[in-house]
Amino acid sequence: MDVGYSMSMLGLAIGIVVVMCIYFKIHAFWSLMTACLFLALTQGMSLPKIVSSFETGLGGTLGFLAPILALGAILGKLMEISGGAERLARTLINFLGQSKAHWAMLIVGYICGIPVFFQVGIILLIALMFSVIREAKMPVIQVALPMIIGLLTVHCIVPPHPAAMAIAGSLNADVGKVIFYGLIVGVPAAALAGPIYGKFIAKKFDVQISGAYADAKPRQDSELPPFGRTLFVILLPLLLMINKTIFELMIDKANPPDYMVYVNFIGTPMIALFISSAVGYVLLGLNRGFSWDQLGKASESAMAPMASILLVIGAAGSFNKIIIDSGTGAALEVVMKQIEVSPLIMAWLIALIMRFALGSATVAMMAAAGFILPVLGMHPDLDPALVAIAIGAGAIGGSHVTDSGFWFVKESVGIPMGAMYATYTVATCIASVVGLLGTLVLAMFV
Repeated sequence: MDVGYSMSMLGLAIGIVVVMCIYFKIHAFWSLMTACLFLALTQGMSLPKIVSSFETGLGGTLGFLAPILALGAILGKLMEISGGAERLARTLINFLGQSKAHWAMLIVGYICGIPVFFQVGIILLIALMFSVIREAKMPVIQVALPMIIGLLTVHCIVPPHPAAMAIAGSLNADVGKVIFYGLIVGVPAAALAGPIYGKFIAKKFDVQISGAYADAKPRQDSELPPFGRTLFVILLPLLLMINKTIFELMIDKANPPDYMVYVNFIGTPMIALFISSAVGYVLLGLNRGFSWDQLGKASESAMAPMASILLVIGAAGSFNKIIIDSGTGAALEVVMKQIEVSPLIMAWLIALIMRFALGSATVAMMAAAGFILPVLGMHPDLDPALVAIAIGAGAIGGSHVTDSGFWFVKESVGIPMGAMYATYTVATCIASVVGLLGTLVLAMFV
């Protein structure tokens, strides 16, 4: 095995993805498939084996992820049409007071980010955000940044978000642990990068209320669901999945009690989300006056955006499988032995570099998982859930012009280009570094 040659081909394969996505604007699925073929052929894989590895990698990833992603999309859509996100925000702001509105928006972004995508979360909350800014007379950046960083942090490190769930599956990590660790690590990361840094940097940039949603009006209070009902629906899938992990830690694994078969079943991500979406249909749908026909159409509209995300994650899973089956994974293991760097730091760094280069947090996380997976066997005592958190923390940082989310934040909030790097980009880097430090500290105790 020529390690230098294998690493060179892997580097070129990644370069192909970067160039095709950024320079030629080719869809990430096609770019990743091209990289798969390039790496497989240059590593001497047989043609039947190439096809088999690609199909196995894609099917193995999506077989686990597709139903979770679909059910999560339904849950997020129910949050959208019911006004649940606005209810959470108003209740927390009333409880904390307008002087703490930036902290309230962090909590809202952190909680609402659990069932919805990053951009969707911004759309759900932005009308209320501008209303809070006007009423509290706070700078735009001081209120907006905490909400955005809260959404982004959860998006990258807490399942059932697609990339976080996908790498948990790829690394064979316990999903309940990934959720628990992610919530612990994410809180200080989002707090420092959001309300604390936001208050500091807002003094240096006088951003006015503008942007694509500046004229949007929040709903009337009577149109929103109750706070407790909304919070219960959002947290239910996490509670079911974490509950499974807690029971597994408490029982005698050599002689598990009979009821564990039910606990394991209910705590499986797919079943937990199915139960939660069913509860959501009732509490946020039927009980709010929506008909089954309306709920059916809303669910259908939630599915359409999932196609592109599924294809990208599936192709990234194939790329990871090609890395292992082509022998490149063995070469990576040799290199990692020589470098002698903590796999947590290496996983974080790879995700950060890929995020900066490609822009997509999803692709960055899947690529980092593919890099680090072959060397986990060298560290049998390392919990894969910690590796998943390190990867997610790396993918938070380095957002700039290659990231579609960067432009979405700029246009929706109305932040001038000159201020975006000093506000949003720096905040993502702060959250990323604090996330890594939190993961390293956590690794000392678990």
